[in-house]
Amino acid sequence: MFLTKGVGVHKDRLASFELALRDAGIAHCNLVQVSSILPPGVKILPRKKGVQLLKPGQIVHVVLSRLDTDEPNRLIAASIGVAIPKDHSLHGYLSELHAYGVTDEKLGEHAEDVSAYMLASTLGLDFDPDKSWNAQTQEWKISGKIYKTMNITQSAEGNKNGLWCSVVAAAVLLP
Repeated sequence: MFLTKGVGVHKDRLASFELALRDAGIAHCNLVQVSSILPPGVKILPRKKGVQLLKPGQIVHVVLSRLDTDEPNRLIAASIGVAIPKDHSLHGYLSELHAYGVTDEKLGEHAEDVSAYMLASTLGLDFDPDKSWNAQTQEWKISGKIYKTMNITQSAEGNKNGLWCSVVAAAVLLP
């Protein structure tokens, strides 16, 4: 698996999305969106190496987050959060989030927290809704059952002339 992100701007919404996929290095593939399970024992590759493994027209499974706007200066962001269990024989979780008016740092942290929550709940770790997400995530990591969380997030401001702006973030699952 590898993580990637991109942004595109064009007068047409679909072309803007295509340009964001090109920026992410995955536009030349047939993308099939899947839900948020990270396969057991998955190896996370650097983006450059992952993109090099793709062939034009290849069917590729992705967890994809996308957002578009044609509102000038409107902040948009798309993020993928990853939670990997310490026991690599277990599956992890991916979360896909998108939002208006949120920085990439804030959305990325939230995406990590959501994926960590989903993983923690399958591992039988308690969830306390009165605690902040970050405090909860740290407890799960300290428990030793969650090995790592990470995210990839793309944000952009809407084009000042009203062109479509698209952002994408993706986890690309390789065979």
